[in-house]
Amino acid sequence: MPPAKRPTGPFTPLDFQLVLLRRMADHNPDLVEGARRELGVSVAEMREANRRWQAMLHARHTGSAVSLPCSRLRSVLGEPESTTPRRIGDLTCDALRWPVPLWPDLRFEALVAPNGVVWNEWLVRAPGAPVPKLQTLEDLTPWSCTVDEVARAFAPARPLEGTAPTRWGLAFTAPDASGLRHETAAEFTWGLLQRVGVTNPSVQHN
Repeated sequence: MPPAKRPTGPFTPLDFQLVLLRRMADHNPDLVEGARRELGVSVAEMREANRRWQAMLHARHTGSAVSLPCSRLRSVLGEPESTTPRRIGDLTCDALRWPVPLWPDLRFEALVAPNGVVWNEWLVRAPGAPVPKLQTLEDLTPWSCTVDEVARAFAPARPLEGTAPTRWGLAFTAPDASGLRHETAAEFTWGLLQRVGVTNPSVQHN
C-alpha cells in the first residue's frame, strides 16, 4: 500500500526542505534518499512539495510585487533567526537567516534589498558552527561545505554560470593528497557543494 498522502495545506518548513532536496537529487540521489527517509516522507511527497513551490513562484499576485519574494519566505519559514545589515559594494541589504533541521550547522540565508526584493538565497555556515578544513581535493565531499568556504579555501576562485536556477559553479586550482595540483570545477545547489570534477591536472607540486 502506498504511503498516505499528507493533506494539502500551508506550505511548511518541512516542505521547504523537500524543495532543497529535490534540487540536489540530480547530483546526489543517495544522499537525498537518506535525507528523505530521515524526514519520513515519500518520493511523491517530495515531488508534490516542489510542484507547489514552483506554482507559488509563478503564480499571479495582486498588490506590490516587489515584496513578494521576502514575504513568501517569511510565510513559509516564519520570522528569521537573525537579521543582519550587510553592505555589498555601494548597496545595502539585510541578511536574513533561518535554521534548517536537516543541516544543523547551516542556515538558509536570503539577502534582501530595502524594497523587499531577494537578491540571493543559499545555505551558509551557522555562526559558531565548526568550519570544515579544506586543503585538498579529497576534502571536497558532497554536502560538506558551502560556496563561500570553497572560494576562500582555494582562492582565487572564478565563478561559473550555473546549469539551472539555484545552482552555482566555481573554477579553481587545488592540490590532491599527494600535492599534485589540478584545475578544478565545483558545482553547488542552494550554495551547498554537490560534486567536484578535475578539468586539467598539472605537474606542479606544493
